[in-house]
Amino acid sequence: MGIPIEVPGLDSIIPEVPDGHVIILESGADPAKNFFVRRLVLTALGRGKHVVFVWSRDRADLLERLKAEGGDGRVTSGRLDIFEADTIKSLNEYGQWGGLLAVDSFSLLTLDSDAVQLAGMLRSLRAICREKKTTVVLGTDRGMLEPRSEAVTSHLADGVLQFHAQEAPEGLARFLRIPKWVDGRFMDRNIHYDFDGKRMAIDLRRRVL
Repeated sequence: MGIPIEVPGLDSIIPEVPDGHVIILESGADPAKNFFVRRLVLTALGRGKHVVFVWSRDRADLLERLKAEGGDGRVTSGRLDIFEADTIKSLNEYGQWGGLLAVDSFSLLTLDSDAVQLAGMLRSLRAICREKKTTVVLGTDRGMLEPRSEAVTSHLADGVLQFHAQEAPEGLARFLRIPKWVDGRFMDRNIHYDFDGKRMAIDLRRRVL
């Protein structure tokens, strides 16, 4: 059983992140992506799943954010292991335990790896995830890796969800794009969403150019 997408509107397009797949969540300098990663973590914990979170900042900072956004109940209902890292060469050990593996930010932690090394890392991780039914979410920052490495990362992922933001006459316009998903679909459209720092909601009626 996968991890449900608890974002109103988006759940009608992609109801869940399935087990055993690698998903890329990509954005520029926008906190919405990081919020979405934490939302998936809280959903997984609330369902009693084992969650491994790998990132480059302090453990206390992450716990504070999770508790503020989901309450102590969700944070303590599942098993949460947080690993602080400055660089990663392999994620195999983190993918062995099933449940959810979240990495934020994958691009920052793999700056020292070239495209060939990234390809090897992701192929090995995909094989483990298929075997252990681990759901993997990799948060990436657009433009941080060289173009070839970004292309390899997207190619070897099972699904890609992109967060975009641009200035519009009425203010900042936010939209999602889903260039590919695990079931073979792709959505060639911009999906408008609102984000106030505490909640995210999709507006399927609004058109974003």
